[in-house]
Amino acid sequence: MDRDHAELLALQVLGWLLENEEMAFVFLGSTGSDEVQLRERMHDPELLAAVLDFTLMDDNWVVAAAQHAHIDPEDLVRARAVLPGGDAPHWS
Repeated sequence: MDRDHAELLALQVLGWLLENEEMAFVFLGSTGSDEVQLRERMHDPELLAAVLDFTLMDDNWVVAAAQHAHIDPEDLVRARAVLPGGDAPHWS
């Protein structure tokens, strides 16, 4: 997967997060951002990586986000690997 495709998938996941008020609240709280800051940074690869990191914390979120984007859930993992920090070791 190339970086442009990974960023596009992360934007789709961000859309899914923001459509769900509860998820949006939790995500914004975890980033310390507000909606204005989020809009300003929505094309920042580091923010998009954070979107995928957040989503990948819960299998149910992964499935729901993948269904929303009409993709295979493994594509979220592949996309995360391409974005900044994706080559870091995972200890979980």
